[in-house]
Amino acid sequence: MRNGESTAIDVAPETNNSGPIGKKKSTTPLLATPVPVPDRGTHRMKRGLAIFDFVLRIGALASALAAAAAMGTSGQTLPFFTQFFQFEASYDDLPTFQFFVVAMGIVAGYVVLSIPFSIVCIVRPHAAGPRLLLLILDAVALTLNTAAAGAAAAVVSLAHSGNSSTNWLSICNQFGDFCQQASGAVVGSFAAVLLFLLLILFSALSLKSSH
Repeated sequence: MRNGESTAIDVAPETNNSGPIGKKKSTTPLLATPVPVPDRGTHRMKRGLAIFDFVLRIGALASALAAAAAMGTSGQTLPFFTQFFQFEASYDDLPTFQFFVVAMGIVAGYVVLSIPFSIVCIVRPHAAGPRLLLLILDAVALTLNTAAAGAAAAVVSLAHSGNSSTNWLSICNQFGDFCQQASGAVVGSFAAVLLFLLLILFSALSLKSSH
């Protein structure tokens, strides 16, 4: 290099990508996760089924209570008696009728306890947990109700018709009021059976529509 000559060196300014001035901003838009919106038609259908479920439970409660009360108060004493015998018929004379009263009382108690869960299904129609629980317990209550109704119906039929093969005579000719009240209790229990079948059907439909 000669004296008197100068060399100019241009130094390009260094870009600091880590600093606040030279930092590049990302322009990629954020993708929002879509929130599933329940169909209004399905929502209305589920709510309608839940309301109908509540109405059916009230009907099943009334039927079960009426059946238990009718059988539990059934009894008749004939106006004539002897020195050693008094002709009387009552539900507690037959273990089948005693089982009927206890079973229908249990069914009625279960229906009372299930009503709050039915209300939850009305408020939250898409909640599958309470609906599945009601479906299982309704099936258990239906089994108990059917067993009590069938056993009592067999005894009432025998009381009305008798059995000639075993020389069992019909008692309803003498104890007409007792047989009529017991028959009404059996009819009420079968009405509860029908209502429980509808409850199970509607619960299954509600669960199926949620998938």
